Order: sequence, then C-alpha cells, then structure tokens
Amino acid sequence: MTTNSTTPRAGYVIEDLAPGMEAVIERVIAEGDLVAFAEVSGDTNPVHLDEAYAATTPFRTRIAHGMLTASLISAVLGTRLPGPGAVYLSQSLRFRAPVKIGDRVRTVARVTEIDTRRRRVTLACACSVGDAVVLDGEAIVMVPSRGREGA
Repeated sequence: MTTNSTTPRAGYVIEDLAPGMEAVIERVIAEGDLVAFAEVSGDTNPVHLDEAYAATTPFRTRIAHGMLTASLISAVLGTRLPGPGAVYLSQSLRFRAPVKIGDRVRTVARVTEIDTRRRRVTLACACSVGDAVVLDGEAIVMVPSRGREGA
C-alpha cells in the first residue's frame, strides 16, 4: 500500500500495520531550503551556502545538507506511515550521493518488522534522485496501539 495524500489524518495504530506497507513523499530541493535549514540548524558550512566556495569542492556546486535530506524521512514517518502519533526511537543513515538545488528527492519508507507487544515498527528508508539512491537507512518508531493511543 502506498499513501501519497496530503490530507491530514490520524496515524496508523500498530494493529493496522503490516510488513510491506510503504509511503512516499517527493520534494524539489530549493535554495531557500538550504538557507532555512542552515538558519535552523546552525550548519553554515559554505559547501551549502557559498557557490564560489562550493565550486572548489569535488561537487563543483552547492549541495544540500545531508540532514536536510534525512529530514524528509522524518516527514514520511510523522505524516504518512506510521503517521501522526509515531515517535522516533532510532535512525541509521548512509549518505551515498549529494543532493543539489533543483533535485527532486523521492523518499520512501517501507515497514519491514513489527513488534506488536512493544509497539515498535522497523522501516527501511531511502531517498532517491532519479534512479540514484542518495541516502538510505533504517528507522525504528514507537506506534500507538488501539488500546493505548498515547501510551
């Protein structure tokens, strides 16, 4: 199952999840995203913000913050699958390629394991630009239960 709706909804409860469920978001990375992320995070590395400096790097142009790209995983988990009510417990990340201004990043989270007793869900996560995976990893989130919504 893939969810792409932008309509707000309640998140899934643990009893409604199944291995193989997935959700996707896409976002085009804009210059303003880099500037805003630098302001919020304090990461003002010139490879993200200074075109002249970035031209001297192996990338030859400005690149998005790796954690900006990773935050798209958080967007999927918090808004789509499992959605509102999910609480991040851990995330592994492998940065495989840079993301540049104007790139369309497709972020997918897919349920791989469910521990109903502990209300833990493991998801495989990946961000791609075209056919290239630029970031991947695994997330573990705590998900509400029908019997214990906020617990």
